[in-house]
Amino acid sequence: MSAPTAQAAAPRELVLSPAEFQKIARILNEVSGITLPESKESLVYARLAKRVRQLRMPSFKTYCDFIASPEGADERGELLSALTTNVTRFFREPHHFSDFASAVVGPLKTRSSARLRVWSAACSTGEEPYSIAMTVLDAIPRAADMDIRILATDIDPRVVARATAGNYGDSIIEPVSPAQRAKYLVQDGNHWTVAPHLRRLIRFAELNLTNRFPMAGKFDAIFCRNVAIYFDKATQEALWVRLVNQLAPGGRLYIGHSERISGPALDHLDLTGVTTYCLRAATPQNGRN
Repeated sequence: MSAPTAQAAAPRELVLSPAEFQKIARILNEVSGITLPESKESLVYARLAKRVRQLRMPSFKTYCDFIASPEGADERGELLSALTTNVTRFFREPHHFSDFASAVVGPLKTRSSARLRVWSAACSTGEEPYSIAMTVLDAIPRAADMDIRILATDIDPRVVARATAGNYGDSIIEPVSPAQRAKYLVQDGNHWTVAPHLRRLIRFAELNLTNRFPMAGKFDAIFCRNVAIYFDKATQEALWVRLVNQLAPGGRLYIGHSERISGPALDHLDLTGVTTYCLRAATPQNGRN
């Protein structure tokens, strides 16, 4: 099925029927694991009506038929970008960075060599992994010359590209202290760019958390915050198990302020602070990586 050709005029009104909403919700769930409750119908309309008009399609039904077709694969990516929420900021939930600095990075400060692996599992536009990197470099200025790596992933290729670029406006970098700005950012008028020595610690990649994880190694800390709230209970519990299986013994797992870990993963974690968990010696093996 090819994208419909341009009409003489874009439709003035679009109606999203319950059946069309359910079809969009099903497709979004298939590509991302995200569950859309019926209460999100107005949000879906608000975010997709403009897209339907841009494509000059006559109805949501036409749009639904297109995204469900083999030819609609690229548009399913546009759907994902439109319906996922990318709310983030530098040093969001500061208690996580305080714990990370003291419990994970702190013990490495006096070592001549060290290995550290950190995963920002839903990096959005990059503020989280760059905050992690700043925390590491504040404690270990020579970190770029050590075996220290930060993996930053997100399901949305658009935000991964923005994160990789590392360009931010004045209002975005407000939580970054003046001292950190001087060390880690380059200013050009009202815009700031991440400095190369900070960027070198981070590798950005696209990753769907409901797919198989390609990483073979274990992580000393995983930040997976404000993602599981968009999944149903079964998907959440499966994700927690898979994340626990990616942690090194004693590794930290940081989750969102409104999230709680449940299911088999909880048997292998100790709550050590607000939405902060530490892996015990044994790990569950009943989740698929």
